[in-house]
Amino acid sequence: MSTIKKEKKREDTSSSLDSILKKEIKLFGNSFNSKKKEQFYTELSVLLTSGIRLKDAIYLIAESQKKKEDARLFQEIGDRIIAGDDFSKVLQENKNFTVYEEHSIRIGEQSGALEKVCNSLADFYTRKNQQRRNVISALTYPIIVLSTATLAVIFMLQFVVPMFKDIFKQNNVELPAITQGVISTSEWLGDYGWILLFVLSIFVISQKHLIKQAWYRSKRDALLLKIPIIGSFIKTSNIARFTQAVSLLVSTKVSIVQSIHLAKEMIEFVPLESALEQVEKDILRGKSLSESLKEHSFFDAKMIALVRVAEETNQTEFVFSRLNEQYNEEVLRKSKSFSTILEPIIILIVGIIVGVILISMYLPMFELGNVLK
Repeated sequence: MSTIKKEKKREDTSSSLDSILKKEIKLFGNSFNSKKKEQFYTELSVLLTSGIRLKDAIYLIAESQKKKEDARLFQEIGDRIIAGDDFSKVLQENKNFTVYEEHSIRIGEQSGALEKVCNSLADFYTRKNQQRRNVISALTYPIIVLSTATLAVIFMLQFVVPMFKDIFKQNNVELPAITQGVISTSEWLGDYGWILLFVLSIFVISQKHLIKQAWYRSKRDALLLKIPIIGSFIKTSNIARFTQAVSLLVSTKVSIVQSIHLAKEMIEFVPLESALEQVEKDILRGKSLSESLKEHSFFDAKMIALVRVAEETNQTEFVFSRLNEQYNEEVLRKSKSFSTILEPIIILIVGIIVGVILISMYLPMFELGNVLK
């Protein structure tokens, strides 16, 4: 009896460990992210255009996957389609896919243009990933410079300043206010630095939970918009994503109200989400899209003017497509200038901090020279 209990306990432990490992794997980036979606929709579009049936295309994609988790996902989708479920229904019930994707695929199924919709979704994720790469490229070097400089400042405060402090104390040197301030900062960092590090670690770890809280996202996004240069860049990148989503949906004959609603589901930036929610309500009350957009400062005059032209000429798809191209070019331009501007600013700030530390340590040296004489 005890042997059976031990075996059962061992199985439970093994099962728990397996569950934890799966969670950890997912945590470190094995989820079905935007990069994988870009590849998936690109391959699916090519296969469908080649005349291959949907279920066969899904199975072919499943066979080409390197990771078992991804292969299992596509295998399950293929099995559901063979069982008689619509592709859009399968996506709706799978948490890896968004409402935007599910609705777009449903339109493709109903209109018989599934390959076109898949190609549009592939283009959407291609541009989304390109924006992300631009941001990473723009931030990588400044972050390296900032990290190195921060470590240098911490080293000076933790090791260099205390050495000078001991020398000044032994010789009873009267310290200027600036030197006293730097020494106080050094002492505070030595006493409470680990608490600061602990708080920062907790904050970083808790991001996964906080990001799901509406109040946190609202305050974070509002703060980001107020930061010079960064706020403008984030705003432009989100408008680019919005115009691309509307362009895709309008091209598949979705009404403008429904397009706004679905685009809102796709956007993960609270100020834009709130603005689109109000725009949707205004359109339902009888206002035109350009009039609704005009009431929100998030949208610039250029966009509002072109949307008005689109309404008058019935060229909504064309105008939003051109707007998307313009905003994408602006995002690319800003990402390049962002890195160019940020780097010297960081170097200047760090140079001032290091300069203040050095000056504060050398000023008492003159008094020390008089004491030694």
